[in-house]
Amino acid sequence: MPGIPGQWDIGILNVVDVLIVGFLLYWLWLLIRRTRAVQLVKGLLVLLVAKAVSSKLGLQAVSWLLNQAITALIVALPVLFQPELRRALESIGRGRVFAASPFRSPEYQASRVVEELVRAVEMLRRERMGALVVVERRTGLEEYVAAGVRLDAVLSAELLFNIFVPRTPLHDGAVIIRGDRIAAAGCFLPLAEASRTGLELGTRHRAAIAISEQSDAAAIVVSEETGRVSLALEGVLLGDLDEGGLRARLSGLVCPSRADAGRRLRWRI
Repeated sequence: MPGIPGQWDIGILNVVDVLIVGFLLYWLWLLIRRTRAVQLVKGLLVLLVAKAVSSKLGLQAVSWLLNQAITALIVALPVLFQPELRRALESIGRGRVFAASPFRSPEYQASRVVEELVRAVEMLRRERMGALVVVERRTGLEEYVAAGVRLDAVLSAELLFNIFVPRTPLHDGAVIIRGDRIAAAGCFLPLAEASRTGLELGTRHRAAIAISEQSDAAAIVVSEETGRVSLALEGVLLGDLDEGGLRARLSGLVCPSRADAGRRLRWRI
């Protein structure tokens, strides 16, 4: 019986060790779950699995290539995950480790979201007020939300209209929609190169194209000069949409039952 206390102590330490590792992994997941880092992690996991399979099958050339790729990725990780690492350190410094809770993911009626967006766009179009609204889908846009002004407000056409009233603090940036809520306003997005678009486009249109290239988000643009409505997806801009056309395309993108069909749409200028 003398050995039992020692064995019991080792067992407790093992449990604590596993719990700490699990806590760290869970915290890291909270940090990256709404960002592009999720896709990077998935790609890294695929490479690791492919490396294990190639080693098991004795595919030396493939294994060597995968080893080189994994080594290069490990060196590049600080650059690839720079926004997430910065947010992690900020969360630790502010003591807000659990600022992002998985239980905050809203369950919403996609049809209501579409109707509010279409109604807001029609109000903005009639008043010739420029606007850029980004609808988050699978790829998270947390890095842009964090750089803007967080609202976490229930989506409504009236609120969207008021945000884009000229000479107000938030009207110049983009609004990001997450679920049935306005996640943030005044968000500044990357711009597509003017020479690459092939058209004389304004800043809002170039930002819409860029964010749709870097993620699967859909970006709605209302032109301040013409009042025309455009929709950017997968780096392609569909212009001069009417109310019915915008509603149909948003329904295919936002409604879960039609999301796959929406991704297969062919976008033409």
